[in-house]
Amino acid sequence: MTLFALVLALAAFAAWIYLLVGRGGFWHAEQRLPPGRHPQAVWPPVVAVVPARNEADALPETLPALLGQTYLGRFHVVVADDHSSDGTADVVRSLAAAPGGREPDRLSLLAVPALPTGWSGKVWALDRGLAKALKDVPNARYIWFTDADIVHAPDTLAALVFKAESQDRQLVSVMAKLKSRGFWAGLLVPAFVYFFQKLYPFPWVSDPARPQTAGAAGGCVLVRRETLEAAGGLPAIRNALIDDCALARAVRDAGGKLWLGLSETTVSLRPYATLGAVWDMVARTAFTELDHSLLKLVGTVLGMLVLYLCPPVAFLALFLGDGSAAALIGLCGGLAWLTMAITYLPTLRLYRRPGVQAFTLPLCGALYTAMTVDSAIRHWRGRGGTWKGRVQAGGAP
Repeated sequence: MTLFALVLALAAFAAWIYLLVGRGGFWHAEQRLPPGRHPQAVWPPVVAVVPARNEADALPETLPALLGQTYLGRFHVVVADDHSSDGTADVVRSLAAAPGGREPDRLSLLAVPALPTGWSGKVWALDRGLAKALKDVPNARYIWFTDADIVHAPDTLAALVFKAESQDRQLVSVMAKLKSRGFWAGLLVPAFVYFFQKLYPFPWVSDPARPQTAGAAGGCVLVRRETLEAAGGLPAIRNALIDDCALARAVRDAGGKLWLGLSETTVSLRPYATLGAVWDMVARTAFTELDHSLLKLVGTVLGMLVLYLCPPVAFLALFLGDGSAAALIGLCGGLAWLTMAITYLPTLRLYRRPGVQAFTLPLCGALYTAMTVDSAIRHWRGRGGTWKGRVQAGGAP
């Protein structure tokens, strides 16, 4: 038993050393869009597509921010109302009719047709919204997919287009800063962002020399139109639940170069005030990330236990065990836990959280493991992918 515990502690420590130095520096959390003015002579036409399902509360704040972009080229917004029951369409109409503005020329509303078989709800809304947008602006060079609960700084679109044009990137995406107020959000939201970076290391996504890594954050994705069409358009990912990363893979496979970063000025309004809210966000798609594979689920659970629970448990051997073997187990566990905490600090700084919270990552890992198992149970019960009252257990097309 002592030998087994020592092997686990050594394995956990070795794994964290690899994550520290061998996974693209994912944990630095330093990729940002270029700030300030963007010296570009020509600003190509852009259309934004906003899928909206029961977003009447968010749109009065997010839509004016979208329409208020200081973009110098032609810019048009289409809101795709996905069978909302809360007056979402009325909110869009009232904003379009606001006196003194140019919104009627820059904003269109589309009622999304009934969801056909084989499509996930959001991708269908994006597809129909895109078809409308390209009718409104036939010469659009870029398509900006952004969620209805995202507030953008005035220069966001200019920064996205400048990044795409100056570095010849066919897809540029930033992960919105999520709400982290309250105990559960403060504990779990930074960990969610950290785990996402570990799963899709942003420097690797943005490195053309590593084309096998593709990822995006669906709240804010700018994609070049010709590349999207070469990838088969949105029908190519029609039943994807994790549509942002599926889109990134499709663009990559069509020869496109990607860039993925973080933002402090692109902000999500979606509240995660309770454990249940975070739990549902993760459980909706976690098993989809594992391709609905029982084998991958078992491997993930075992891996999470070794990575996140083994270090603090092994560390206790320093205080509860006797002899040199217990001391070595405790030392390996403590060093693994410390290395884990070091990699978590930059993400905590992004979310203005105290540094001591870095040592709570094992607890977060345990909770996210439980959410992943629950995601599998929901899928097996036919409730996978539930979002705003609609079950859509999609998979990879």
